Amino acid sequence: MAEQTNAVPFDEAPVTTRYWLSIIIFAISGVVDFFDFFVVGFLVSVLAPKWHLTFGQTSIMLMSAGIGAMLGAFAAGILADRFGRKPLAVAGVMLCGLTSGAIAFIPEDGWIAFAVLRFFVGFGLAAGAAAAVPAIVEFAPTRHRTLVTSLVVVPVAFGVLSASVTASFLLPLVGWRGLAAVGFLPIILGILTMIIMPESPRWLISKGCVREAQASIRKLYRVGGDEFALPTLPQASSATFADIFAEQRRFWLTVLIWFGASTANYGVFLWGPTIVALLLGVAPQEAAKMFIYVSLAGVLGRTGFAFLAHRIGRKPCGQLMGYGTAVSLALAAYFHNDFAGSVPLFLVFLIVGAVFFDGGFSNIGPYPAEIFPVQLSGRAVGLAQLSNGVGKIVGPLCLALIAGADNLVHPSATAAAVMPAFCFLAGAGLLIGLAFTFLGVEPHGRPVALFGENAGATPKSLAAKTAS
Repeated sequence: MAEQTNAVPFDEAPVTTRYWLSIIIFAISGVVDFFDFFVVGFLVSVLAPKWHLTFGQTSIMLMSAGIGAMLGAFAAGILADRFGRKPLAVAGVMLCGLTSGAIAFIPEDGWIAFAVLRFFVGFGLAAGAAAAVPAIVEFAPTRHRTLVTSLVVVPVAFGVLSASVTASFLLPLVGWRGLAAVGFLPIILGILTMIIMPESPRWLISKGCVREAQASIRKLYRVGGDEFALPTLPQASSATFADIFAEQRRFWLTVLIWFGASTANYGVFLWGPTIVALLLGVAPQEAAKMFIYVSLAGVLGRTGFAFLAHRIGRKPCGQLMGYGTAVSLALAAYFHNDFAGSVPLFLVFLIVGAVFFDGGFSNIGPYPAEIFPVQLSGRAVGLAQLSNGVGKIVGPLCLALIAGADNLVHPSATAAAVMPAFCFLAGAGLLIGLAFTFLGVEPHGRPVALFGENAGATPKSLAAKTAS
């Protein structure tokens, strides 16, 4: 894809209060979305014994949201590029809230209805992300895009914590139906998004909607009352997923880093507490307390990577994420039976590793929307979320397959599987580092491209003055 400056006349202007409100809504939506995604674990912990469910039925209830997310990412990426960021952002959040809260009203023993509703929760989450991530990138002035778009990803890490805290307080008071009803909260955010968030001005420019773009720009930037020039672009043909595939370097870069990051992250967070509990012979709640430190290290890592990316760029940070993940998880595998005094080295290296395999998400979160042109960025984020969904399955599956899927989960089987399984997860980190080293492109400090060489029509001139 040819490099383009794609400079726009409003990029250097100060931003407005509505810009910051839109960014804050996006950040809060990320927390609420992750709350909705992870609260299902607490609901299932109550319903599985209450409804006498099998492991197969329970697995379907847990996996249905992930399957919905993969399909939602694919569909919403196309729709967000065609119809705009705002409609999909609102629709995704509203669908998530309505279907999540509706679980409170399903009949007893209604595990199939539960699974169906969770499918649409996952679909809505992915749809919202496929629209919100490009919008955040396209809203931001180039001068601080890297920092702002990275910081928006940081609060997402609190979604898991909020699910734990809310469940611990509400379950004894209002039961599982009351906890499920909390899922209606995203509807409020959907309404606020509808009222406050304008359409992406860069998306409008790429579609030739000049007057609408000027109106949107005034809501986000302090550009004064006079009419101002915007690029006059030729009518572009509709982009397709084939245009994503045509960008081979960026296509494989996106697939590899998101597959590797998701595999490592979910493999550690879904298996780590069980491994710690079995290897140390402690109760699950004690292992969960230990993993608070791993979660906090991830939050610190996300914050650190956000500022570091603004200083040195996304590509070096991606390499640091990948190689740091590989080294720390390899050390966790090698020293999984060793202690420093009474402290298990396995846990120590997981805490260190979380700075990289979880913290690095603030760097790669906006990355697909930055390296692909506006015309394709919805699809690019959809591609990233598809790869993310595959990693969510492969990560936790690796230890089960290595230990033997038919074996019972017990200390000896787990201890034998830790070394090869965590070497595999370290390999996922190495994949991230190599992808950034040999395929990585650097978007930091460069304006977002409106068109790509293989995506519709490339504008002949970005300097032409529009007719008011």
